[in-house]
Amino acid sequence: MPTRVTGTARADGLVAVAHRGDPYVHRENTLPSLRSAVAAGATAVEFDVRLTADGVPVVVHDATLKRLWGYDRPVRELTAARIRAVTGGGVPLLAEALAATEGVRVMVDLPDLRAVRAAVAGVRDHGAADRVYYSGPVAALRAVREADPAAETALTWTTLAPPRPVLLDALRPRWLNYRFGLVGPELVARAHADGLLVSAWTVDTRWSMRRLLGAGVDSITTNRIGALCALLDGDRDRHGPRRPAARRR
Repeated sequence: MPTRVTGTARADGLVAVAHRGDPYVHRENTLPSLRSAVAAGATAVEFDVRLTADGVPVVVHDATLKRLWGYDRPVRELTAARIRAVTGGGVPLLAEALAATEGVRVMVDLPDLRAVRAAVAGVRDHGAADRVYYSGPVAALRAVREADPAAETALTWTTLAPPRPVLLDALRPRWLNYRFGLVGPELVARAHADGLLVSAWTVDTRWSMRRLLGAGVDSITTNRIGALCALLDGDRDRHGPRRPAARRR
């Protein structure tokens, strides 16, 4: 199993992941959003990486720039310089995003299979391999495993049926990454019994945050990182730290 990264969590045992930075405060996946998430207390920041036409890894979720930037062209058809021009520098390079999140962990989500090798190489070149882990579906994690056999990974899983052992043996994830509505105590207990950690996304209400904490998840990904950290700090002050999460041996 991958052993390089041991993980970073809050004193209460939870990894508090800021989804695309702090998007209720600044536009998602921009440098101000990433920095705001770190300042708000995130122990990890999630962002998405795609590849430009000239092979540069950039931080943007959508396949096109239309929703955020009003420019209806696919990222894969634009050079990094063109993207910088049409967004006013708003779409960061991977290296810029890693620099903006120094001091915390980074979950690199991989919606673009073309970007996997460039993302892994960029993380390595930046000297950030010890604080980065990768999330995505099966095909993305297969590509990560080929590019870096020691990488820490989170397998995004969208069904209550558990991944087959043969798949887990091939991908060697450290985490199972579930849509939060699927997660309950039995699922968490089963994953922990198999030596896996459980992360839940994307959790934006305090009720859901509390429910997942009660279920024993190891990580929560949220668009409201300040609200999550405030909830955790309040609970710790009242009740003490949570019991440490199960860890892979």
